[in-house]
Amino acid sequence: MLAHGFMVRALVGGLLVGVVCSVFSFFVNVRRLAFAGEGIAHAAFGGVAIGILAGINTMLAAGAFCVLVALGIGWFSRKGRIHEDTVIGILFSASMALGVVLIAAAHAYNVDLMSYLFGSILALDWNDVIILAVVSTLAVAFAVLFFKELLFTVFDEETATASGIPVSFAYYGLLVAIALIIVVSIKLIGIILVSALLVIPGAAGMQLAKNYKGVMAISVICAICSVVLGLTFSFKYDIASGASIVLVLFGLFIIALALSPRRPYMRALINRLKGKKAGVEYGGQ
Repeated sequence: MLAHGFMVRALVGGLLVGVVCSVFSFFVNVRRLAFAGEGIAHAAFGGVAIGILAGINTMLAAGAFCVLVALGIGWFSRKGRIHEDTVIGILFSASMALGVVLIAAAHAYNVDLMSYLFGSILALDWNDVIILAVVSTLAVAFAVLFFKELLFTVFDEETATASGIPVSFAYYGLLVAIALIIVVSIKLIGIILVSALLVIPGAAGMQLAKNYKGVMAISVICAICSVVLGLTFSFKYDIASGASIVLVLFGLFIIALALSPRRPYMRALINRLKGKKAGVEYGGQ
């Protein structure tokens, strides 16, 4: 598989996006921003349409538009005192409608919209990979530098505010980082599937781990495994790469769900194993 240059680029690009998405997946799950990721991802369609109509780079247009939508979600939910889900639903539908109107106005029916909707990871070139690397590095750097602020904000915003944590900065920064991650991920798995990488890894980690370090570690491992296995299955069986990655990720989530210590049968098994271990240790004394 790696004898082919396009597969090497796909693997490198997929791993970059998988890792950065899995890092932010923890914050998305804890802060319950799954719908925000979905909304921003679909809003990218409006940005793509603006780029087509204006004759500019569609990814740059989508990036700028998604950042505006992300900031809009934050502003309307905080200043406008509208529930976050309501704001996301409004901006999501309006952005999609705008995209449809602009595509029609530009008479761009021959544009390959399927690549934006479902991705084209196998078509990545090294310039795309470099852009992915830059954005991924900046996003992870933001998460590392402001990890304490982000952690306080997503867990207990009121306490964070009382403690002097710059909550607004952390919240808006998180939304902007998610928007940029979504835009660079669109080239890989598309608008429709990109939110899966922002939600499922963290959800799997939360099933198996008891603290945030464990959740993030499992999240990253799940993302890496899904990219490697997804691309392998895609190459071997000639199926859509983006969809393959997401389906593998879903399978890993189901396994995590089944093996979660929260399940009664797993708690019983763990207690039984602990009892046997304690009995062996007692018998050996």
